Order: sequence, then structure tokens, then C-alpha cells
Amino acid sequence: MIKVVLVEDEPMILKGLLYRMDWLSSGCVVVGTAENGEEGCQIIAETQPDIVITDIRMPFKDGLQMLKETKPIQQYEAIILSGYGEFTYAQQAIGLGVRDYLLKPIDLKELSESLKQLTKDVQEKKQHEQSKVMNDLLQFTLDSEAESTYAADAVRYIKGYYDQKITLAMLSEEIGLSTVSINTKLKETTGYSFNEFLTRYRITKALDKLQNEKMLVYEVAETTGFSDYKYFSHVFKKYIGMSPKQFLRESM
Repeated sequence: MIKVVLVEDEPMILKGLLYRMDWLSSGCVVVGTAENGEEGCQIIAETQPDIVITDIRMPFKDGLQMLKETKPIQQYEAIILSGYGEFTYAQQAIGLGVRDYLLKPIDLKELSESLKQLTKDVQEKKQHEQSKVMNDLLQFTLDSEAESTYAADAVRYIKGYYDQKITLAMLSEEIGLSTVSINTKLKETTGYSFNEFLTRYRITKALDKLQNEKMLVYEVAETTGFSDYKYFSHVFKKYIGMSPKQFLRESM
């Protein structure tokens, strides 16, 4: 589901947006609301939404300032709600990369159509990013295989035993080279240390299992060398930008 935050200082309009819109039909869920820009900044930081729908004129901090402060960090899409005669605000909103600018009183049908298109764009962007991550992770393993060196032997060892508990000391004993030397050669060839390479390869395999083998998350963790489910989820989110469960939902 696409996460949405609503920021509107008029309680009646905010409630109308919250309860009269059919969010689920647009593939969305409202994860937070705020009544001014300051609250909006906090909610955006806490929920990390995909889309923010916000009024422009609000107390304490207006919508444009909120967007300026949070959009570069959270990288969400935005829809602006505004009254007539605020063309200057509209120009600034365009400069901030706002995707749509709707006039009050809000036509819920118009908002719904705008939201459906924006949701589609967000989903396509996420799929593209997931594919890029997948390709990047796979590429370094393919590149490294071309080397018939100690580093290549290390890569083959990692690929053969990634699903088990392996250490640099074990690899060193297998190859017959000191831990310092093998780590240096591996980094020179692949750009990654032993631990980093091992983790990235495990995440590559985890992505494949989640997408193609339809395994449960704890099963994926166990079969890719992560003995602890919580640690697996933490590492997965670090590399992919979302939790394994969220990745499964987005891939469906």
C-alpha cells in the first residue's frame, strides 16, 4: 500500500479528506495527519510517506516551507491544496516538484483521479528502484567471477556456503592465505570486504527467494545465512530501503 500523509489546518476539510475519500480503491492508506506545517514535518519524519497532500496557508509553518524542509530528505510526491488567487504559491510549488495543484473547495473525484495516477507512478518508481538494486547486487558477483585469482576463489567459497555460518578465518583456512591478505585482495577486486560482500550476496539471494520462491520471511532468513530474523529484517531494510514484508507486498 502507498502511504499518505494529510496536512490541513481546517478540521472539517481534514475530516472530509480522511473519511470521505475511498483510499483503498487508490491503493493507499493514510498513515498520519497534521493541522500545521510544524506537525507535518514531525509526521513526515515519523511515517516516511510516499505521498503528502497538504494545504499551503497554515499557522506556524506553511505548506511550502514544510515541503522545502522535508521533501529533499524523505523524497515523497506531493499534492497541494489551495484557494483561488494564490498563483504565486502555485509557481513555488512547481519549483519544488509538486505533482499536482488542486483548488479549494476540493472536488473529491478530481483528487481521486490525481491520486490514482500518482499512485501508479510511485509504484512504477519503486519497482524500477527494486530492479536496479537487484541488478547492482547481481552485477558485482558476475564481474568478480571473471578473475581467476584468490579473490575469485573467495567469491566461489561465499557462493557455495553463504547459507551457512562462515567467517573470514574459515575462508582463510580454505584458501591458504592470511585473513588480512584475502580481505585485501577481495576488496581490490570487488570493492567490498569479506563481510560486506557476504552480506550483499545473501541479500541478493534473499531477494530472489522472496520474489520467485514465495518463501515466508523467516524461511528466507534461515536459508540465506541469517540466523536471527530481526537482524535479517534490519539488514534487508538497510540495503533495499524497505522491510522484507513490505517488499513482498510491493512485489505482488
